[in-house]
Amino acid sequence: MKLLRSRKALSPVVASIILIAVTVAVSIAVAAWMGALAGLFMGGAENLNVGNPWGWHLGNATISDWGYVFVNVTNNGGGSLVISAVRIGNDQASFEMNFTSNDSTTGSTLAPGESAGIRVIYTGHDFTAGVPYTIKLITASNKEFSTIGTPPGP
Repeated sequence: MKLLRSRKALSPVVASIILIAVTVAVSIAVAAWMGALAGLFMGGAENLNVGNPWGWHLGNATISDWGYVFVNVTNNGGGSLVISAVRIGNDQASFEMNFTSNDSTTGSTLAPGESAGIRVIYTGHDFTAGVPYTIKLITASNKEFSTIGTPPGP
């Protein structure tokens, strides 16, 4: 029997090079896909460290003396973030940035690595001593960062 030699066949060296190139291309595509999934599940670059509430003022809602509390925050993310809202439990609260570690920052924007003290005002309400409260800070990209604290008794 006579072996047929076709000039159209690839040499083993060329076939190996093509196989290696395809393997590298597929592994790069899989690595990019897995990286995108990790970023999606980990919530991106915003990372706000919210400290324990302190300096509780219980207030008296009957005379419009709203309760307030202070919370220290630090932006540990890679980009600036804007605190757009604050909630205490399910109630909307108002807030003001009292001090920052960077004097050039204005409003409610925190630069990367910047710390601030936030006064959270429980508008229309007062705090009850001994009852735990969840304080949630919401960023402009709608991510929530929370802390829990209990006002001390009188």
